[in-house]
Amino acid sequence: MKAADFRRIALSLEGAKEGSHMGAPDFRVGGKIFATLASQDQGYGNLMLTQEQQSAFVEEQPEMFVPVAGGWGRMGATHIRLAAANEAVLAGALHVAWRLRMEKNAKTGSKKRGSRKTRPKG
Repeated sequence: MKAADFRRIALSLEGAKEGSHMGAPDFRVGGKIFATLASQDQGYGNLMLTQEQQSAFVEEQPEMFVPVAGGWGRMGATHIRLAAANEAVLAGALHVAWRLRMEKNAKTGSKKRGSRKTRPKG
């Protein structure tokens, strides 16, 4: 797979839009990033996962998935080696990152709506 495949699949997910973060292409849903091509020059796409999801991907396919170095990686940011991936694996991994972002967006939205104070009547 190539960066163009990553982009095509990411943008095929419902509500996904391409943006830019620090000069690198990113993919957002509800205005929040779920994946990037910040490391495409090294042959990677990046997925925003939970630590548990990252561990499962890395354990199952260590030749394909690698934690991003540093703090981002410790928080679940994960490289996918594009050359090692096939369409099904890349689409599945992007879907996991997209779904996680959708769930987080829903929780954040409900918290914001639920925390509004109402004015007293009268």
